[in-house]
Amino acid sequence: MNKYIIILVSIIVPSLVAVLFFTTDSNSSAAWVHSLPLVNATLNGSTAIILVLAVYLIKQGNELAHKRLMGIAFVLGVLFMASYVTYHASVPSTKFGDANGDGLVDTAELLEIGSMRVVYLGVLLSHILMAVVALPLILLAFNYGLKNDRVKHKKYVRFTFPVWLYVAVTGVLVYALISPYY
Repeated sequence: MNKYIIILVSIIVPSLVAVLFFTTDSNSSAAWVHSLPLVNATLNGSTAIILVLAVYLIKQGNELAHKRLMGIAFVLGVLFMASYVTYHASVPSTKFGDANGDGLVDTAELLEIGSMRVVYLGVLLSHILMAVVALPLILLAFNYGLKNDRVKHKKYVRFTFPVWLYVAVTGVLVYALISPYY
């Protein structure tokens, strides 16, 4: 994979997500669309487990199993992005604390959730920031792994693994926190 393609994808994907996040006002009535946040959390949780297993396997010297699991993790990431974009293109963003579903968090709702809103926003913002950072790292590490360039692959996975794992785990946490408001 060409570095220019990696840079282009690393710019286009977060830009598309940002546009969808701030512009979607349609509200799909299709039940399957409303199940996508749970699908996304499941994909994130599965990715976290696979990443940990893949690191364990490579440390045990099982390169073939490591490569297979990393391929699965990559595919899960692609499926996640497709699901995430589909959901956010179809449904307006849910607001943490919006218990009555009117799209606003009023004073009574703010009092009800208290400081949990700050906790949620901290986790969400760190998740988003790290996801933007993770994308080019994942693409570069995956690219060097496919090319069997072990030196560059190891150089990138030192940073990629903890960032990707953080994104996967916090993705599940974000879902757990926001799910009562879907």
